[in-house]
Amino acid sequence: MGIYPHIYISLCNYVSVFVWMMMMIDGWMDLSNCTSMYTHIPCLYLCIYMCIIPLSRRVGARCSFRSLPSPSTPCLSPRRAECPGRAVLRAVCVAVPAHVWRINVDPPEEAQHNLSFSSTDRWWEQTDLTKLILASNQLQSLSEDVQLLPALTVLDVHDNQLTSLPSALGQLENLQKLDVSHNKLQSVPEELLQLPRLRSLLLQHNQLGHLPQGLGQLLSLEELDVSNNHLTAIPESFALLVNLVRLNLACNQLRDLPADLSAMKSLRQLDCTKNCLETVPATLARMASLEQLYLRKNKLHSLPEFPSCKLLKELHAGENQIEILNAENLKHLNSLSVLELRDNKIKAVPEEITVLQRLERLDLANNDISRLPYTLGNLPQLKFLALEGNPLRTIRRDLLEKGTQELLKYLRSKIQDDGPGPNEEPPVTAMTLPSQARVNMHAITSLKLLEYSEQQAAEIPPELFDAVGANPVATVNFSKNQLREVPPRIVELKDSVCDVNLGFNKISSISLELCRLHRLTQLELRNNLLTSLPKEMEALTRLQIINLAFNRFKEFPSVLYHLPALETILLSNNQVGSIDPVQLKGMDRLGTLDLQNNDLFQVPPELGNCENLRTLLLEGNPFRTPRAAVLAKGTAALLEYLRSRIPA
Repeated sequence: MGIYPHIYISLCNYVSVFVWMMMMIDGWMDLSNCTSMYTHIPCLYLCIYMCIIPLSRRVGARCSFRSLPSPSTPCLSPRRAECPGRAVLRAVCVAVPAHVWRINVDPPEEAQHNLSFSSTDRWWEQTDLTKLILASNQLQSLSEDVQLLPALTVLDVHDNQLTSLPSALGQLENLQKLDVSHNKLQSVPEELLQLPRLRSLLLQHNQLGHLPQGLGQLLSLEELDVSNNHLTAIPESFALLVNLVRLNLACNQLRDLPADLSAMKSLRQLDCTKNCLETVPATLARMASLEQLYLRKNKLHSLPEFPSCKLLKELHAGENQIEILNAENLKHLNSLSVLELRDNKIKAVPEEITVLQRLERLDLANNDISRLPYTLGNLPQLKFLALEGNPLRTIRRDLLEKGTQELLKYLRSKIQDDGPGPNEEPPVTAMTLPSQARVNMHAITSLKLLEYSEQQAAEIPPELFDAVGANPVATVNFSKNQLREVPPRIVELKDSVCDVNLGFNKISSISLELCRLHRLTQLELRNNLLTSLPKEMEALTRLQIINLAFNRFKEFPSVLYHLPALETILLSNNQVGSIDPVQLKGMDRLGTLDLQNNDLFQVPPELGNCENLRTLLLEGNPFRTPRAAVLAKGTAALLEYLRSRIPA
């Protein structure tokens, strides 16, 4: 259709194009999503004729737009960018037009028509291109003609289909930022190491199997991201990157880190998440400027000491295999505000954690912690404390649900209540490991606690039971041993014991002696080899909490339906295939039912009638309905959904 200046243009179109062109005048010519722009091409041409040319004269021709594409043009391209020297090419292109590379070389069209020195366009004052954005296209290669843009300081080609980079990149001596992330690169050209001013190199989400050995030659580099590749090793020359501030090595296949990494004295952020690290070099602790350290999702068994990391503010080491948290790991971290150690195998929290006076977030969820040091309540800045998924014995579940501040208040109150007298032995805490050769009489007489845990013992020494005598014992902890059966002499405690922990053993069946503990209210049997429970357990009429997680149950233990006082059943990580909603409804006091990670192929809608349930956990089962979105809404919404599916 023909375009003439006198054609009427609606105010709406005029304003929208005016705004679009003001963005261009500000120095950016962003032509992304150009396919939607083609539908307004006639109006666009006219507005350029009526609006842009006069406007460019008023602002002194800060930006040129000498040619417009026709609707059939497969890829839009700027002709030249002036005074900020920036151009953006983000249409759906498979190749960069040749004249883009020659934008600084070929004379502009105005040179052939406009020779007046009084012209306000003044094309001769246009500067060389310094920023070129070619992101989010389908480019498969870059031309060696990129060397014709020597003034470039920023080159962004992320989110394309590049499999290699031109060697001519090494001639861009002014380049400060190179973003080639989200491509298909398998190697980095050695010529890239010739860029003396390069400060930011982004290589994440490619297919790199190795990095150039001479990468340390990029002495000006401040940011390096090589995450989400296939790297198995880091060049030793990394130690030369003394100006590096941020280093991202996440999501690779690294098995170790070079010891010389500690030479990076300016490094503030190091991300090694999701690799195969089994150890961290001790020299890493000498990185005095380090502020954020991410070690999540590796295979670490311990943490290093951090004697020089005085500025470390965040330490993330969740989802590893850490078993011990020593005081030595913590005592130098005076600036730490975030400590994340969830999903490990930590058994105890040291009293020395109180040295972390600036700690604001502490995540210890899903570990093997049975007790907390009461001094934890003295951390003045602590705002978030995650403890779910631990076999805590001394803290009630309802207290945990009240939030961090209530829990800290409780811990502080216990410091005074549990403090030893001047001539007394210190009480047994999570840091106290009873000796095999010594019976802790103080724990028996004062705390009413019989403890023999974490000894890897195949049986409980007889002298332990002998020492009890006439003393009433309320709590028994024989966890984390190698017991294959319930100790027979436990029946001697039937008149007083109410809390028994036999978790983390190799028990395959429950003896009748255990069923005679008629005062029992809490029973911990997680991480054993149980496949069933005896009918005689019906005698445990006071039992309120039972933990059977991580055993080998293929059926829901039917005896549990007949324990009227049960409030909490933890049966996650077994192989349970079905449940009886009718019998569950008859358990009036049941408030928590955890069936995560079992083999439930369907959830009976009648389960929705169990309105006493406050917590119902079903994630990790193979059923199709209810969907994850329903589960995520919480127990109340889940029960309502199930009730709605009960046949009329």
